[in-house]
Amino acid sequence: MTGVWALLGALAVAGAIGVLLKVREGRISRRDDSSTADLPAPVRELLAPGVTLVQLSTTFCAPCRHAKVVLRDLADRTEGLTHAELDITNLPDVAARLGVMRTPTTLALTADGTEVLRVGGVPKRDALLAALRPHLVPPSGG
Repeated sequence: MTGVWALLGALAVAGAIGVLLKVREGRISRRDDSSTADLPAPVRELLAPGVTLVQLSTTFCAPCRHAKVVLRDLADRTEGLTHAELDITNLPDVAARLGVMRTPTTLALTADGTEVLRVGGVPKRDALLAALRPHLVPPSGG
């Protein structure tokens, strides 16, 4: 009977972990206070005018491919927004310096390297666009 209780306990713990991971998927964290001094060179090289969505991926990451589709489409449809992908499979020092614990992780960086937000997992398009709007320069009317 003890084995049954141990099994039920393990299933409950696994279920709770699954729910926690599902809730955190695509969550946006605001980072307006980040320092640009510690931005690794491979990331700095990707920056473009406006806001750059730097997607940190690894070679065998299936969710990374889905995130790439979402981010590329969003950047293609939004003025002042660029998407760039960096494979960090062989760059563990970059991941460590950025505090990346999972892939995909997306950093929204201004042209000067200021991190304005980050997303762990596959981003939700509408929520990401809403969070980015204050950082995007509106098109100049003529």
